[in-house]
Amino acid sequence: MSTKLKLGIILGSTREGRVSPQVGQWVKSIADTRGDADVEIVDIKDYKLPLLGESDDLSGVMAWNAKLAELDGFVFIVSEYNRSMSAALKNAFDSARDPWNNKAAGIVSYGSAGGARAAEHVRTVLGELQIADVRSHTLLSLFTDFDNGVFKPADLHKSNVNTMLDQLNAWGTSLKAVRAAQ
Repeated sequence: MSTKLKLGIILGSTREGRVSPQVGQWVKSIADTRGDADVEIVDIKDYKLPLLGESDDLSGVMAWNAKLAELDGFVFIVSEYNRSMSAALKNAFDSARDPWNNKAAGIVSYGSAGGARAAEHVRTVLGELQIADVRSHTLLSLFTDFDNGVFKPADLHKSNVNTMLDQLNAWGTSLKAVRAAQ
């Protein structure tokens, strides 16, 4: 049995032309190099989640909840739309409850102001879902870290991601013990 945490990098955008897969792969490559957690990309688009309460077909919701239950923590890749998170990410939060509880999360955001406003909204939702978000946060600018939709992060961001992962591993390990004691 592995003592490593299982972390899911949650891609928070589903729109065509999104850049979250590029950002998520970059974060995963940094995490994989460290080797202190088992990390996977979890794309909410793959689950085809209906808007909350708008479908009797709950197969996607059930699969989403099962995936979240397998994970010890999360890195949310958050894009900023109109000063907030995407509707798809908010719906993904709302499509589960208990599988989020007593887990840790980090945030990597992007937008014209680094996605800071969207990340603040995400932090509010995380608190309600009993997800402990770590302090370190990587903010990516659409003006300096992307070139015509191609992700080209500044070197300084790698250090920020590593600091976030350090905190995420510490909190995630502690919360794993909390869940085991329940």
